[in-house]
Amino acid sequence: MCDARSRKPAPAIQKKLAMYENVLSVGTVSECGVGAAPPVPEGGPTAVAMVTEGEGADGLIAPRRLPNPCMENPLRMDLHRELMFNQKVGKNVLNQKSELQKALSKHKEKQLMNQIKEHRETPELERAIAERARRLEQAEQHTEEIESGTNPTLQEVRARLRHAAPSAAASAH
Repeated sequence: MCDARSRKPAPAIQKKLAMYENVLSVGTVSECGVGAAPPVPEGGPTAVAMVTEGEGADGLIAPRRLPNPCMENPLRMDLHRELMFNQKVGKNVLNQKSELQKALSKHKEKQLMNQIKEHRETPELERAIAERARRLEQAEQHTEEIESGTNPTLQEVRARLRHAAPSAAASAH
C-alpha cells in the first residue's frame, strides 16, 4: 500500500478544492478570479489524499468493487461448486419426495421406457398401416352414427347426390 503523504494530488482536483474553499470563505466566485490559479489549501492533505485514492485519468474517482467476505469464503465456494455439479448431473440433493411420489415417478419412467422400446421395435411401414387402419375405422364409425341418426328420405337424397356428382363433374370437363 502506498503512503498518503507520498502521493501528489492532481492539479485539477487541487483547483476545484481551492475554488470551493474560497467560495465558502469569501462567499462569491468573482473574487477568486476566473483565469487566476487558486491557492492550494494548506491544512487539507488528508482531504486531497482521500479524493486522489482511486483517481482516474481525468482526475475523477474511479469506482472500485467492494470486497464481499461472504463470496470469498472457501467453505461457501466449496458448497456452491458442489451444488452446481449436482445440478449439472441432475442429482436431487434435497431428496424431499414422499414414498408415493417416488413410486409414481418410477412407474411413469417405466411406462415411458416401454413406449420408447415399442416405438423402436415396430417398423415405420407397420406404424403407418396401423395409423391408416385406425383412421378408416374412425371414419366408418362416424358415418354410421350420422346415417343412423338421420331420416330415410335424407339418406336417399344424399345417395342420389353421390351418384350424380361424378357424372356432373365428368360433363363439366
